[in-house]
Formats: sequence, structure tokens, C-alpha cells
Amino acid sequence: MNNRVLLVEDDATLAMILTDTLSRDGFEVITAANGEEGLHKFAKNGADIIVADVMMPRMDGFEMSRKIRQLSPDVPILFLTARSGIDDIVKGFEIGGNDYLTKPFKMLELIVRIKALLRRKIHREETVFNIGDYRLDMSNQTLTYLDREPITLSMIEAKLLEKLAMNLGLTVDAGSLMQLIWQRDDPFSRNSLHGFIHKLRNYLRHDNSISLINQRGIGYMLAICNR
Repeated sequence: MNNRVLLVEDDATLAMILTDTLSRDGFEVITAANGEEGLHKFAKNGADIIVADVMMPRMDGFEMSRKIRQLSPDVPILFLTARSGIDDIVKGFEIGGNDYLTKPFKMLELIVRIKALLRRKIHREETVFNIGDYRLDMSNQTLTYLDREPITLSMIEAKLLEKLAMNLGLTVDAGSLMQLIWQRDDPFSRNSLHGFIHKLRNYLRHDNSISLINQRGIGYMLAICNR
């Protein structure tokens, strides 16, 4: 069965072009012209992935996605947006978005991003990291310390911590972290990155063997000290 894409886009011409392109690449495409219709069609038909514009009439993409997250915590959501401000991007990730593309974009890049999110969805259940006395579970974006209640991480927090955990004991270049989250390296992204690193340090504070080290001018390293 072909992967089903729910495409929510109020620009009829762009929606037609995207539908034709995705269909030729083997996807089943369901379209909606606004967030309200997109929410209704997801509840009725489901989808393997959602591609949604942000600025739409009746219900914008953010509000639609917030409501869809109540129905499905796992379906990947890729935002299409003409707004490239850091605040908008952060908001999209915080409400459960998985990726975004800034308009205008190349069709090939959209297809690559969709396929990457679908592969990540398949393998997410296998992605668990033990960090000292913590357990990072990317299948549900939770961080658990021993037997305490798990902390639910935002998408940005989970992706950053996963990247650092995959490179335990190694310095991860700050630029690569910013590219991972925001696809750019600029002062605004850098300030946002510092804020998220501070939040991760706070989450990991209960295990004194864990250090999240700022390698000034280079990047960050997640390290486990000898107990």
C-alpha cells in the first residue's frame, strides 16, 4: 500500500502541483484547503504523514496540528511556511511538528524530507538511549530518571539530546546542531540553542555523573564521569 499524505494547503495552484508531484512519486495524496478541513479529513481517513501550510483560513496549520496531536502523537508533521522567523519555527516544533520547509522550496527537497520522516517513524521504536541513570526514549519523546515519572520533551529538546547522546563523549559542533533544528546558523539560532541546552542541563541535573559541557566557540559535549 502506498504511503498516504494529507496535504493541507490553501493555495489551490500549489496544492495541485504538489499533489501531482507526490502522486507521480508513488504517494497517495488527500488534500484539504484549510486547517479545519484538514483536521476533519485526518480524523476520518488518517494519514502516514501530514504536509501542512502554516498560514491558512478558518484554522491555521499550528492550531490544526495541535488538535491532531491529541488524536495521534506519532504521525509526522511537516510544515510549509513563508515565515522563517525563529519564533515561528520554535512554535512549530513545540506543538509537535517534526520538520519544516520555507517557501519557495524545491520539489525534490520536499520528497526527500517526507521520505526521511517516514523512515524515522518506522525506526523510532528502536531508538532508546541510556544516559547515566536516565533513559531517553525517542518513540514517545520521554526522558526518565530511575523510577520517577518521565518528562515529556519537546521535539527540539528530544532531537538535540538524541544527537548529543549519539555522540557521547564527543564535541558536537554548534553549527551542526543548529542545522539539525533550524537548517541555518545565525545569531538568533545560536541564542535559541543556548536556551535549549540550558533546559536539557536542568532535566539532567539529578545525575551528578552527567555533564553537558559548553566547549566555548566550538559546540557541546554530553559526557558521563566515572562514578
